[in-house]
Amino acid sequence: MVALDGPSGTGKTTVARKLAAKLGAGYLDTGAMYRLVTLAVLRAGVDPEDAAAVAALARELEVSVGTDPARPRARLAGEDVGDEIRTARVDAAVSAVSAVPAVREVLVAGQRRIIEHVLDTAGGIVVDGRDIGTVVVPDAPLKVFLTASAAVRAARRSAQDTAAGRSADPATVLASVERRDQLDSTRATSPLRPADDAVVFDTSELSVEQVLVALSELASQRGLLGGEVAEVCR
Repeated sequence: MVALDGPSGTGKTTVARKLAAKLGAGYLDTGAMYRLVTLAVLRAGVDPEDAAAVAALARELEVSVGTDPARPRARLAGEDVGDEIRTARVDAAVSAVSAVPAVREVLVAGQRRIIEHVLDTAGGIVVDGRDIGTVVVPDAPLKVFLTASAAVRAARRSAQDTAAGRSADPATVLASVERRDQLDSTRATSPLRPADDAVVFDTSELSVEQVLVALSELASQRGLLGGEVAEVCR
């Protein structure tokens, strides 16, 4: 099992999928789960700052994410909303929704069930998010915290938005990145921070492939490559 944490724009989702494929393991994007709840909150017209209403809605939702790194998916009540959860509207509200303790309680429980199932069936899993190594699976044999400067991460996010056909004003994107960093790192429940035993890795000057090579080497050192992955992850 690999726990991969870090703020947005560090490349962790792309790297996590590629690493999972290389390890022959499953993949879980926990951030997508928080985005699914956020989308449901917005669709229902609930104020993301209304913790009680958000919590009540989260407890009733049917959300699901795929664990195949080659075919990630995100469904809300059976509807494929993979593109919609990546919009600026969701970006602006996801930190508030994610900060609600009851939302985190519900989703962390679901994440642990998914992880247990994948370990039983696939033998290994790469999980990415913001509290994987500190809260969700603190006993993971490899914990990595990816980071990069806010300016670099904003530039990456702008490029992604442009490629997807979404408007991407650089100054606005940078302000959004800095705002989310502040909210995620200061929330009372499961704040964004490296686990004490995490390997902190700065991706500012590195390509995705360079990060993948470095993480693959770390995984190899921990015995997480090839046929050893199932035994070590259990």
